[in-house]
Amino acid sequence: MALADARVRVPGLIAVEADVAADRHWLDLLARSCARFSPHVVPCLPDAITIDVTGCEHLFGGEAALVEAVAGHVEQNGMTARIACGGTAEAALALARHARLPVVDEGKAIRGLPVAALGLDEEATLGLVRAGLKSVGAVAARPSAALAARFGIEAVRALERLLGEEHCPGTPLRHQAPLRFERRFAEPVAHERAVAAAFAELLADGAQMLEERGLGGRRFRLTLDRSDGAKRRLEIETGAPTRDAALVLRLFDERIASLADPLDPGFGYDRLALHIPLAEPLGATQPALDGAEKAGGRLAELVDRLSTRLGPGSIRRLVPNDSHIPEQAQLALPAIHCPAPMRWPAPRVGEPPLRPLFLFDPPQPVEVLAEVPDGPPHRFRWKRKLHEVRLYEGPERIASEWWHLPPAPLPPAGGAGGGPVLESPQDFRSSSNPSRRREGDLTRDYYRVEDARGRRYWIFRHGLYEEKAQPKWYLHGLFA
Repeated sequence: MALADARVRVPGLIAVEADVAADRHWLDLLARSCARFSPHVVPCLPDAITIDVTGCEHLFGGEAALVEAVAGHVEQNGMTARIACGGTAEAALALARHARLPVVDEGKAIRGLPVAALGLDEEATLGLVRAGLKSVGAVAARPSAALAARFGIEAVRALERLLGEEHCPGTPLRHQAPLRFERRFAEPVAHERAVAAAFAELLADGAQMLEERGLGGRRFRLTLDRSDGAKRRLEIETGAPTRDAALVLRLFDERIASLADPLDPGFGYDRLALHIPLAEPLGATQPALDGAEKAGGRLAELVDRLSTRLGPGSIRRLVPNDSHIPEQAQLALPAIHCPAPMRWPAPRVGEPPLRPLFLFDPPQPVEVLAEVPDGPPHRFRWKRKLHEVRLYEGPERIASEWWHLPPAPLPPAGGAGGGPVLESPQDFRSSSNPSRRREGDLTRDYYRVEDARGRRYWIFRHGLYEEKAQPKWYLHGLFA
């Protein structure tokens, strides 16, 4: 119906513009997730998915159980669905869109559907209605030649597909075969060179398949089956997608060298299997004139080797974090897992840095002589040494992330209330988990100060006087 008529019936109706591309993308993702029910899944724009369950229903305990499984899967993805079963995909679509569910008699239900269930264009549908053919049964009662002469051959074909007289298979989603390669030996192989040669052949096959698909591997898993039934699995990861067989082979050498329990071939291996469970798009690159990509590639290779030798968490990389809290503005993540490096914000030309390179964790408590209530520091004592402030910049006021904080507890009866306040420098320990921060986080006023000897410090007052009677001062960082 028209939007104005819909708003009359439902005054609180919310209408938004349709995003066809986003709907198509979501429908494709939902269809791919339905591959667990059948290998033949076809998305039907704009709002339907057909699943050919021929020979699959017994795996779920029958057709009814399969329907319940599909409905539960769609509901888990935040959607509601009208599900119907039919002899053909067109019949199931028509029943799901136009019939009153559940359907008891499929043939009777299809013939009682409106002519819109045929899926014809608007002009042909309107012509059928004006001719008095308002249901599929009424159209089916007419001779095919008369329908084709008046409404076109498409009307006859749509009717035959709906009634199951013509089969029109859809184009299912293409599912790429898993990247898995193996070598079997007629006799167990225990010699190291023979095993290495067979593994090199597997890597070459994997690199060729990755290149054909335009992918690069991020995770490689090697499985060695001994003749006595024992299995050994080795896995390596790379920080960037690659299909360089020599690089992957070197990483596996590093992984084998770092094993606490060396590989024991026993009576020999009778099978080697290479599995690439994680792959990402990898396109061709244009070499730069200055060779910068070579330096970046050598650095990524070094990170991969050290992470494989020492463990993924041993080599870390600082990445920017979307937070205005200084100690949480960056995260130290495993270098092999973190995304591509982002560009750090550069200071203005000629301006001093706003943040020091070195931060104390936790901030160091200092004794400060300052004007009350919001004046800058004039003198402070740190590590038993007195520093006279010659120059200062600020304040830079930083509030706590109030949207992450739990509500303050109610004050006890007969006394003043309020949550706990930060009294110890331990309360400033940085954490990427907002729930670990105290609910008494206070406002900070930061000052960049320079003492009489030219050394620069980053000092802040923790709390305003209206927030706390005696705010404390802390030294958070040192400028180079």
